[in-house]
Amino acid sequence: MTIAPDDARRNAFPLYRAMRDFVQSMDDTLPGKFEITKEGIVHDITAPVKQHELTVLRLRKRLEKVMPEEIVAHTGEPDVEGEPEGIMRRPDVMVIAEEDMEGDGTFDPRTLVAAVEIVSRSNPDNDWVGKTRDYPLLGVPVYAVFDPRTGTGAVFTDIHATPDGPRYATRKDFVQGEDVTIGEWTIPTDGLPRYRDEESGQAWRRSVDPSYVSSLLLA
Repeated sequence: MTIAPDDARRNAFPLYRAMRDFVQSMDDTLPGKFEITKEGIVHDITAPVKQHELTVLRLRKRLEKVMPEEIVAHTGEPDVEGEPEGIMRRPDVMVIAEEDMEGDGTFDPRTLVAAVEIVSRSNPDNDWVGKTRDYPLLGVPVYAVFDPRTGTGAVFTDIHATPDGPRYATRKDFVQGEDVTIGEWTIPTDGLPRYRDEESGQAWRRSVDPSYVSSLLLA
């Protein structure tokens, strides 16, 4: 039997909601960061290192220096959620209008002007691969990646349709020290910290299969 796309989406909602309930029940119990991707739940138990957090701070300050007052570079909770897509993410920096932050619940991803991520040493593929897939699916128009491992990064824009779903059509790479344009605003990238070679960054990360979550909830 062939399942129509709309039926497949509806059938996916209960599983996504089960994963979301699982994540919310674990959020205050286990350390680390939980996200829901197209592949299931990702739990990164790594505590962000100083360079990661300092990069977040400096980018936030530089963006808010050039953006209009009504646009903010928000860090922290709540998550960005697309229930129809079955995705819940928490960008390191969210460029968003202050008025779109009002109300209860998670952020509507289509209200974001841009998402900014600083690559973690323990799980770089999450930022370079997973989020370049998930953010266009959510309708986030601009995705900027800063990689303190290499002192490089990229800005992804121009969502277009592909056989695999919405994807970014344009990627503009940069080297730390160059000016970078995120949305309508250009900021310097000099003085952003790099990870030290001796930092292993090796920490436990696991992906939780959706079927495992379902089995727990049905038990």
